Amino acid sequence: MEDFLQERENLILKINELEKENADLLCKIQEYEALIKKLPSEKDNDANRPLRFKMVTVLFSNVKGFSQLTTKDNAEDLIDELDKFYFQFDSVVQRYNIEKVNAIGDTYISAGGIPRKNRTNPIEVVLAALEMQQYMKKLQEDAKLKLSKIWDLTFGIHTGPVNATTSGKKKITFDIKGETVNIASRIEASGEIGKIYISGMTHEIVQEYFRCEYIAKIPVKYQGDIAIYSVKGLRPEYSEDDFGLVPNRKFKTKFQLIKYDDLEEYMLDRLEKELPQHLFYHNLKHTIDVVIQVELIGRGEEISEEDLLLLKTAALFHDAGHTIKSQEHEYLGTQIVNEILPKYGYDQNQIEIINGIIMATKLPPTPHTLLQKIICDADLDYLGRTDFIPVSETLFKELSAQNILTNYNEWNKLQVKFLSGHSYFTDTANKLREVNKQGQIDRIKKLIIE
Repeated sequence: MEDFLQERENLILKINELEKENADLLCKIQEYEALIKKLPSEKDNDANRPLRFKMVTVLFSNVKGFSQLTTKDNAEDLIDELDKFYFQFDSVVQRYNIEKVNAIGDTYISAGGIPRKNRTNPIEVVLAALEMQQYMKKLQEDAKLKLSKIWDLTFGIHTGPVNATTSGKKKITFDIKGETVNIASRIEASGEIGKIYISGMTHEIVQEYFRCEYIAKIPVKYQGDIAIYSVKGLRPEYSEDDFGLVPNRKFKTKFQLIKYDDLEEYMLDRLEKELPQHLFYHNLKHTIDVVIQVELIGRGEEISEEDLLLLKTAALFHDAGHTIKSQEHEYLGTQIVNEILPKYGYDQNQIEIINGIIMATKLPPTPHTLLQKIICDADLDYLGRTDFIPVSETLFKELSAQNILTNYNEWNKLQVKFLSGHSYFTDTANKLREVNKQGQIDRIKKLIIE
């Protein structure tokens, strides 16, 4: 008997592992399919048509002194040294989700906001430039100690629209053109060695987060005079160090709240396309509703901005597992979270909290933390709202479509039982909804046929 129980336990564990692997694979397949759809087909007559991006931040950086050094130093050694710089730059832009566009000779070009459009690319590009700047300063300090030569860098950054064309099959690369590229190049050419120069357009977007100094106006062909600024570092309230180089928790939270808008747009689009048609209640509207309600209840409970970010993110994903299957959809939703959120800058601790919030919505709800209580109240907020009847009708329609419950009278009895045993967990939800919920019970009782 013990052997049988042990074998049964092993089989259950194996099934759970296989389900997790299956969920991971489905997430990857869906992501790859989405990317493939965005790529031009070889059969498409418009395959070489440029893609238009409305908001891209272009970074030009130039290694000063390289051309002079190549005339009197070993060219191969210099090329090797330059490759090391570019390898470091590649790792920086990759971490900030910036696309390397080109590295020709002593010029390194990258762009934020392609191929995936986002609202945070000006901030990310400036952060990347600061990191590149510090890398070069470190090399210069080491070179002084060794009495060896070291090069200098100039930076030019501008934000605006670009046209982009793609090339390559195994590794897709981008070529960008337009006035935004020309202006970034012009700013870099006017730049002072070791300084990060940005345009007035980029400055408008990033000035809240970075200390900037107005430099001058420079003439740009067909554009007239444009203002340029020098970036000194992060503002003191957003920096962990005195130099404004290390972002603190406050900055990361504020940055993630901006990035959340891109995440929300991506997930709502995905849910609209992938949620099954028979989900009349657990649909896109319900997810949007829960996102709105967690913010309403969360602010009523006076939670922090970071906690609000985690709550809204959990609400966005709490029914995402339905895109795979309805059974155990909470768990499947956490697997989608694990796949997507690292790409949007969430750390492992944040992801674990978000997954805990999602799992707390599994019926019957058993929340332990305040954030878990808030999402449970938001998930069932409709129980105490004036639109309870039409919303509950969509749930009955969904259950009927799945042949789970088809008798309307039995449905009303089940609702009375559920409502009578339900209670909200937070003070805010109790103040907002509890009275109306009691009224719903009385209304449904009148509909029941004994």
